[in-house]
Amino acid sequence: MTSRTPLLLGASAGACALALTVAGPSMAATAADDEATGMVSVFHGVPGLTVDVYANGDRLLGDFKPGTVTKPQALDAGTYEIQLFKAGEGPDGTPALEKKVEVPEGADATIAAHLSADGKPQLTTFVNDTSKVDAGKARLTVRHVAAAPAVDVRAGGEPVFKGLTNPNQESTVVDAGTVNADVTLAGTDTVAIGPADLNLKEGSDNIVYAWGSADDKNLALATQTLGGMESSPNAVHAGGTGAAAVTPNSSDAWLAWAAVTGLVTLTGVQVARRVSDRRG
Repeated sequence: MTSRTPLLLGASAGACALALTVAGPSMAATAADDEATGMVSVFHGVPGLTVDVYANGDRLLGDFKPGTVTKPQALDAGTYEIQLFKAGEGPDGTPALEKKVEVPEGADATIAAHLSADGKPQLTTFVNDTSKVDAGKARLTVRHVAAAPAVDVRAGGEPVFKGLTNPNQESTVVDAGTVNADVTLAGTDTVAIGPADLNLKEGSDNIVYAWGSADDKNLALATQTLGGMESSPNAVHAGGTGAAAVTPNSSDAWLAWAAVTGLVTLTGVQVARRVSDRRG
């Protein structure tokens, strides 16, 4: 019923998606385009450094901050060269991140800019499960993208996912409704993030990101909601939302853990931007 999924697609496709949403019809998909497209969202989960985004040497986006999930955007399939600079330093400076990226045809994915378990900035692409769910049900997906050890995820005080590690995800189908969720150190009752109420609507995929840095005590939750998974053939696709619900760490457990392990967090690249609504 659950699945754990590591890196699945080209690691920098998300940065491309973010940049292309403002690049114009020559790069981004439009209603009149007949070219193959993919649906791409971007989650930014790296604390501390604002960046500017360049594509093929052109400045496309600036001053991006952490804690944001963009709404899904249809983009032309293709390969692009993306550079990310500390805000105000490009393109003559040294890029904080530079990648050739590809938007695959037919993909529905979210790209997460985040810290690895040992605090290094990275990009991970997650495939979004858009398969149908039964009436009265919703999908709950949790992604561990924090500089932190393995965690358990609880709903209503009961473990739903155990031993989740960075940069993996787990997913299951649950009853629609409001669920009180929190994140604990794996195998313990020590709360690291939360609790937070999640409103799981029927026919939705509710993606929860555990992000930030344990060492810096800025761990938080952010949520992404994708609609249109209703089993009824007459259901209207609800599209996606880019709202990020941030729930700070409410416990000093992470500080104690960081002191023992000596985790050093490296501030990395941040990519975030609200983009146009996903077409139903």
